[in-house]
Amino acid sequence: MQCPKCGKNSRVLDTRTAEKGNAIRRRRICTACGQRFTTFEKIEDMPLVVVKKSGRKELFDRSKVMKGLVKACEKRPISLDRLEALSLEIEKDLKNEGREVDSAQIGQAIMNRLIELDQVAYVRFASVYKDFNDVETFIREIENLPNRHA
Repeated sequence: MQCPKCGKNSRVLDTRTAEKGNAIRRRRICTACGQRFTTFEKIEDMPLVVVKKSGRKELFDRSKVMKGLVKACEKRPISLDRLEALSLEIEKDLKNEGREVDSAQIGQAIMNRLIELDQVAYVRFASVYKDFNDVETFIREIENLPNRHA
């Protein structure tokens, strides 16, 4: 790292974590002029963009995922902490897919996690996500549950 005063090289005196572990704070000294300064290293978190069915793009909002999970798991024996962890896992998985994801990928990721967590919650979410129009669709989805879970 170059000194901001004279442009010569510097060395690290002290390194500490900052911002709750999301950054590294380094105390430095210039080897030429003795100027002391602090630098911060931080991972650049690129935002996740959602491509809607209409083609419109918007920033990913994990609270929307959380809202869908809470609604699907209403009156089920699943803690909010577990749902929060699940929404974080889904966001992480989606970010690994790339900077842009289709809204369909988000719905599928939620269903994949819910089927492992709670089949009732899965059917609730699927009924809205897949837009079930009749009882037969519910029955077909429920009949397919054991096949998917295996």
